[in-house]
Amino acid sequence: MFSKNNPNSHLHFFSNILGEEYVFVDQETLQTHASDETEDLKFFPDCVLKPVSTEEISKILHYCNTHKIPVTTRGGGTGLSGAALPIHGGVVIAMSRFDKIIEIDERNLQATVEPGVITQVFQEAVIEKGLFYPPDPSSRGTCFIGGNLAHCSGGPRAVKYGVTRDYVLDLEVVLANGDIIHTGAKVLKNSTGYNLTQLFVGSEGTLGIITKVVFKLLPYPSMNKVLLAPFRSPDKACAAVSAIFRAGIIPSALEFMERDAIDWTLKFRSDINLQIGPDEQAHLLIEVDGNDEETILKDIDKIVLVLEQFDCMDIHFAESEAQKTDLWKLRRSVAEAVKSNSTYKEEDTVVPRAELPVLLSGVKAIGKKYGFNTVCYGHAGDGNLHVNIIKGNLTEEQWKNDVTLGIREIFKLVVDLGGTLSGEHGIGLVQQPYMNIKFPEIQLELMRKIKFAFDPVGILNPGKIFCV
Repeated sequence: MFSKNNPNSHLHFFSNILGEEYVFVDQETLQTHASDETEDLKFFPDCVLKPVSTEEISKILHYCNTHKIPVTTRGGGTGLSGAALPIHGGVVIAMSRFDKIIEIDERNLQATVEPGVITQVFQEAVIEKGLFYPPDPSSRGTCFIGGNLAHCSGGPRAVKYGVTRDYVLDLEVVLANGDIIHTGAKVLKNSTGYNLTQLFVGSEGTLGIITKVVFKLLPYPSMNKVLLAPFRSPDKACAAVSAIFRAGIIPSALEFMERDAIDWTLKFRSDINLQIGPDEQAHLLIEVDGNDEETILKDIDKIVLVLEQFDCMDIHFAESEAQKTDLWKLRRSVAEAVKSNSTYKEEDTVVPRAELPVLLSGVKAIGKKYGFNTVCYGHAGDGNLHVNIIKGNLTEEQWKNDVTLGIREIFKLVVDLGGTLSGEHGIGLVQQPYMNIKFPEIQLELMRKIKFAFDPVGILNPGKIFCV
C-alpha cells in the first residue's frame, strides 16, 4: 500500500519531522520489524520511524491519517499474538526512544513513565525507592511498558497484585488524527465520565498510541519464601491450586509446569542446578511474600498441609537467594526453551482456577484426537494456562488444518468452562479467527463501532483483534 502511494513524498515528510537518521528503509531494519515472538510470521513494513516526542507522533499520525497509510506501533518485539506485525505494510512506529522514567513520586506512590522503558528497568528503579510495580511478564528483561499496556500484561504476581490495568491512573495518547488527549488523572478514585484509560489498556494499538503513563505503586514487600512442589499427577497439581485459596491463603505467585516443560528448560538452561525425580510429572512453584516472617511461615505451613492432600511429593524449599533465583529462572525460561526445541503455537487460555484440572485433561484429550502433543505451563493461581502445541513430526497439512481444528475445540472448552481466549497475550492476529467463539456478533459489532469512533479511516494497527 505504502509503496504504491508516492513513497518518496512520504519519506521526505517523515525525514523533515524526525531527521533522516530516524527514518529507516534499509532491508535489515525492515526485517527486524517484520516479526516478533509469534510463531514464524513475517510481514514487512515499508518504513520504520523512531520518534522521540509526543508531538512528533502527532504529526506522523495526522499525515498518515490524511494519506490513509497503515500505522503499527512496536515495543520490544516480544509479543506472542502478532499484534505488532505490520500485516498491511505501511509505517512501523518503533517506541525505543521513549525510554525515560520521567518521575518517581515517593510522596504519592506514583510514577510517570514513557512506553519505551523496559519493564524490569522500571521495576528496579522503583525498588531502589522502596516501592513496587508488580506486573512482571516472563519477558520483563526485554519487553516495553508500552507492550504491557497494549496487552494488559500480568505475569506470575498477578495472582496477588493484579495486572497492568490495575496500576494505570492516566495515559497520554495520540489519536489517529494526531489529536493528543489525557485519559485520567493522578488520583486513586475517578468517577468522571467514561473510563477511557481502561479502554486503551489492552487495545493493542488499535485506538491510539500511548506516549506517557502514570502508574500507582505499592510499598515493596521486604521478604518472601519460595518453594517447588512436585506431584505424580498434573491433574492433582492443578486441583491443589484452588484448595490453597480456599484455605485462606493468597500467594504472591502460584505457577504450574508439567514435566516436559521442566525437562526442556533444564536442557536449555544448564546453569540451573535442580534435580527432578523420575516420578515427578508436574510442579507448582509457589511464592509467599510480605513484611512479617512469622506470618509468611504460617502461610507456608498451611500451604504444605493443603499440598499433602493432593499426593504431593517431597517439597523443595529455596533456602538461599541463589536457590530462589534458580527456581524463578526455571519458570521464566520455559517459553524460550519450548521455542528452541520445536516449532510451536502458544495459546493463552484462562479459566476459573477451580476448572484447571478439567482444562488440562481436556487439552490433552483434544491433542490426542487431532494428533498433536502439548507442553503446558502457566499462572495457575489465575487459571491462566499457556498451551504450547508442538509441531514435532506433523505434516504441513496437519499443522495448518488439524491443529486449527484442535485449537478451536480447545477454545470452545475454555469458554464452556467460563473462561476466555487470552489472559495476557492479547488477540492480535493469530487469535482473531476464534473471537466468535467467545462473543456473539452484537458484541463484536460494538467493538468495531468503538474502533471506528477512534479511528474512522482505519489506519491504526489494521486487521487486528477482529475483522472489520
